[in-house]
Amino acid sequence: MAEEFDIQELNLEDVMGDRFGRYSKYIIQDRALPDIRDGLKPVQRRILYAMYAEGNTSDKQFRKCAKTVGNVIGNYHPHGDSSVYEAMVRLSQDWKLRDVLVEMHGNNGSMDGDPAAAMRYTEARLSKISEELLRDIDKETVEFVWNFDDTDQEPVVLPARFPNLLVNGSTGISAGYATEIPPHNLGEVIDATIYTIDHPEASVKDLMQFVKGPDFPTGAIIQGVKELEKAYKTGKGKVVVRSKTKIEPIKGNKEKIVISEIPYEVNKASLVKKMDEIRVNKKIDGIAEVRDESDRTGLQIVVELKKEANAEGILNYLLKNTDLQINYNFNMVAIDDRRPVQVGLKTIIASYISYQKEVITKRTQYNLNKAQARIHIVDGLMKALSILDEVIALIRNSNDKKDARKRLCEEFDFSEIQAEAIVTLQLYRLTNTDITTLQNEHLELNEQVARYQSILNSEKVLKNVMKTELREVKKKFMTPRLTMIQDQIEEIKIETAVLVAEEDVMVSVTKQGYYKRTSLRSYAASTTDELAMREGDDIVLVTKASTLSSLVLFTSKGNYLHFPVHELPDIKWKEIGQHLSQTISLQQQEVIIAAYIVEKDDQSLEHERMVFITKEGMIKQTERTAFGTYRGYKTRTSRAIKLKTDTDEVLSVYVAGKEQYEVLLISHCGFSLRYRLDEVPIVGTAASGVKAMNLRKDDYLVMGAIFAEEEKEPQLLIVTQRGNVKRFSVKELSTLSRAKRGLMVLRELKAKPHRIVYADLIQSLNDRYHLMTEKSEEVTIIAKEITLADRTSNGSAIVSEEQGEVVDIVKNQLINLN
Repeated sequence: MAEEFDIQELNLEDVMGDRFGRYSKYIIQDRALPDIRDGLKPVQRRILYAMYAEGNTSDKQFRKCAKTVGNVIGNYHPHGDSSVYEAMVRLSQDWKLRDVLVEMHGNNGSMDGDPAAAMRYTEARLSKISEELLRDIDKETVEFVWNFDDTDQEPVVLPARFPNLLVNGSTGISAGYATEIPPHNLGEVIDATIYTIDHPEASVKDLMQFVKGPDFPTGAIIQGVKELEKAYKTGKGKVVVRSKTKIEPIKGNKEKIVISEIPYEVNKASLVKKMDEIRVNKKIDGIAEVRDESDRTGLQIVVELKKEANAEGILNYLLKNTDLQINYNFNMVAIDDRRPVQVGLKTIIASYISYQKEVITKRTQYNLNKAQARIHIVDGLMKALSILDEVIALIRNSNDKKDARKRLCEEFDFSEIQAEAIVTLQLYRLTNTDITTLQNEHLELNEQVARYQSILNSEKVLKNVMKTELREVKKKFMTPRLTMIQDQIEEIKIETAVLVAEEDVMVSVTKQGYYKRTSLRSYAASTTDELAMREGDDIVLVTKASTLSSLVLFTSKGNYLHFPVHELPDIKWKEIGQHLSQTISLQQQEVIIAAYIVEKDDQSLEHERMVFITKEGMIKQTERTAFGTYRGYKTRTSRAIKLKTDTDEVLSVYVAGKEQYEVLLISHCGFSLRYRLDEVPIVGTAASGVKAMNLRKDDYLVMGAIFAEEEKEPQLLIVTQRGNVKRFSVKELSTLSRAKRGLMVLRELKAKPHRIVYADLIQSLNDRYHLMTEKSEEVTIIAKEITLADRTSNGSAIVSEEQGEVVDIVKNQLINLN
């Protein structure tokens, strides 16, 4: 007969939900989060109890950690030995716990993140203060449950004679919950607890008279009392933790930054490495050496500075860019009545007080029962001593112990318990002095019973007991506060001058988007002509600039980029440079059309505007200060002008100062327009501007320029597709108003009319222009060699028909070294 199987068809979603729900409940309640009463996670509680049960206490010898770990795994915690040992090691680390619960001999790790030695090498025992967590555990103060295999019992929670959750804090991650409770000063926490016992309605502000803030074992400085108050009220908040530092002079007119305390849970080795990387990568100038001088006497990191370095500025940079200063985020979640709850300072203390009332009540009841049982026995012994001869005669005439016990109960009215005590009484106690001892004991026991009953009958007396015991713990274990509290969060301001060594460099930018900075040494070792460029590329900017200044680039698609000069790639003059696309996403066919250097603290920026002219005839002015740095400048562009169509592009970008300017526009079909720049409104970066020129449908601008009115009226050079070149004076163009069609600057021909492919305001009569034809022939012209003509002439033929139409013009640019 075939075996029958009970096969169930279940929805996978329901099965997964059910199983994960059980798992989540387990890790929340029994693994990752601490209990609000004793501040311990289950593994920590089991470690401490296992050590206590084995007699591995502070007054005994140290014992191998492997033995303790084995006991914990075998009796209470069936998990991996490494997880148990790691938890045990953490309980012994005085840079993690404010008051360590385990004393350990051997290597128990370090602030550098080094792991502890294997458990077969290390030895441990309970610390004295952890015995306060376990004290009275054998007096029925806490509930015990069966362990995982029902062979032994373990406590659900420890009696906890001090508020350990606040004193040592906790950190952990579970499903849907995480906790981050900082350690505090034992004396302060006990003072706040005693105050709360007397004033149950105390506010968080009242408690903060005692608990000033976290007291990290690593010391350091906490800033932000308002944030602390918020965190203590809600259980969630953020404070700034800053290293304790000082600046000291050293030989050679130099200084050093000495760091003596670092923020809680910061890896010291990683911190030193990060600071040294800043030195190596020259992110700031002025650091000569970073040394870790920590030893058994304490932590010390030294940052030695170069001569005349700005120590305050460098310290501020390190605080901002390394873990010398961190944000500590409170997230105080604990298990309260088997549920994870976000708790504030008052809730934690109130829950602890409520729990201690239970512990003291249970302990007192246990002691009372024990005292009353002893009184009963002492009464029996005293009665037996008073009729000693009869008792001895009865025992001698009995058959055995059982018979003697029975006859004592029947003849002298002793209870079973009293009779047992009498028959087990040793002969030496049958002396005259022993009755006195028993009488004294009887009196003392009666006093104890009265005291125990008063504790149980009066909450005021119970509270006094709790306060007395808390004061005893404080007196025995209190240590001075390590962490300094400061009211305000100090803003860190970093000046560029601190970050960068000021020096002059050569900056070059090309039309296709190659850019770099070059040391003056590399530039001096080359000639200007040796600036490496791709074929067909043009220079947009070559100039000397300070590393403290900035480079602003404008693109043909209406975007701009802003870089500090010191962040430009440092590349030799003879090498091409880095392309913008390596770090920034540019559009297809997007090229650089203008580049400017902005000097540090340049006051003239406030009086200057940027003028944009587009190919499809738009113009706008925008304040120059609008083109500053922006978030994400290293990876993206920012908008300078909004182009109305996908086919439009920025033709030219100019800087306009305080002077009066005129605009000069030349179109492909031979129209020109001249008007005052005042007619163009000043708008923001997101605007498109206004119509610059009324263009025909088939027309577009080939040149848009501005010039100062007080300057001598410049001359204009135009080149047509048929290879004609013309030079004439701008004064031949009448000043009209914006958005007009303008005046013709060519004579219109019926057959093969001339169309302008290039126009330029001549800066110098020595300017050279290189014309490239469709047949790849090059013709060079010099401005002064072109005959001055009138406005309506078609100029002189420079390129023959056999050479083909002009397709490209490149102007030689003089390198600006000013």
